[in-house]
Amino acid sequence: MADHTFDYWQRRLDDLAGILEKHGFAAETAATAAGARDRIRRAAEEMRPKSVGYADSRTLRAAGVIDMLRADPRWEFIDGFDRSKSRAENLERRRQALMTDLFLTGVNAITEQGTLVWLDMVGNRIGGVAFGPRKVILVAGRNKLTGSLEEAMRRIRTVAAPLNARAHEHFRTPCQITSRCHDCSSPDRICNTWLAMERCYPKERIRVILVNEDLGY
Repeated sequence: MADHTFDYWQRRLDDLAGILEKHGFAAETAATAAGARDRIRRAAEEMRPKSVGYADSRTLRAAGVIDMLRADPRWEFIDGFDRSKSRAENLERRRQALMTDLFLTGVNAITEQGTLVWLDMVGNRIGGVAFGPRKVILVAGRNKLTGSLEEAMRRIRTVAAPLNARAHEHFRTPCQITSRCHDCSSPDRICNTWLAMERCYPKERIRVILVNEDLGY
């Protein structure tokens, strides 16, 4: 039997990739997270970066991208999320990652009109996407697609942010308990800075890989 669900999403992702390309992004689709990992490996081999950094992403981890990049001796891998290091040390490494040749992360939501949307606590993710690293690769599961900027922001507030807060067990935010945004003033608030990117400049600095699976928050 035909996989109508896969075909449904593939058509939508193909359409979105075309829109992103018109907006200056390099864009492509992958059937699986493993396929996205293979595309990232090939892209990195073509780029030959001296240094690689990332902002933490459930999607990248699920795809095995972080482990792949860490194990490759051909570049310096800057890890700002090393649990054996102190928070101060990791923050300094995250600053260093903003000047790498290649930077990877995920995205909270993408609109059908081709706008990429993030909401960050620290800002190292959106900082790296917006400016600094020479090349950026973003990976997004099909569950990140939304109909409008308003829907994207609602998705982040009601789904991505509460789930992310719950994943950090040492954080204390109201949304961990209620699964709803309270626009809180908690010291652990993870919703501090928005980025909505409509176009890529310079052209094709950012590559977006759209995956026909549900990935991350």
